[in-house]
Amino acid sequence: MDLTHAQITKIAREASKLAVRTLRRDGIGTSEFDLIHVVRKHDGISQAEICRILGTDKAAVARQVASLVKKGYLKKTSNPTDKRASLIYPTEKAEELKVSKRYVETAFYSYILEALPDEEKKVFCALLEKVYRRSKEESKGGFINVIQQMKEEA
Repeated sequence: MDLTHAQITKIAREASKLAVRTLRRDGIGTSEFDLIHVVRKHDGISQAEICRILGTDKAAVARQVASLVKKGYLKKTSNPTDKRASLIYPTEKAEELKVSKRYVETAFYSYILEALPDEEKKVFCALLEKVYRRSKEESKGGFINVIQQMKEEA
């Protein structure tokens, strides 16, 4: 039973809606932003590796990379070890996009937390940090505990 009623997901979805609305003004869709995020995290990545990380097919990634290069968010260089492949890098414009998305999310979370008195904010943020740390540990471990729990409940 989900005691949270998926409210963490629902809040994140609302923040994402605002971010998407803001990103659209820059001509960026959500899948393009996801691709930019991967490239920022993996400087000098190949398109094949982007496909693997995003679980997307080659043609879709090739179209998105070409579009984002044209828009000035990514740059491509020849791979010195494989002349048939390219390496993808973020541009300064891609780094600025991260800042703008973070700014939008920060503004949203600040706004919704205004409804709480200071003491409740402190307690909420402390608990949220604890839950976040546990989620990161589980993610880094390959979600083995959650997968096992789901198998047992099935």
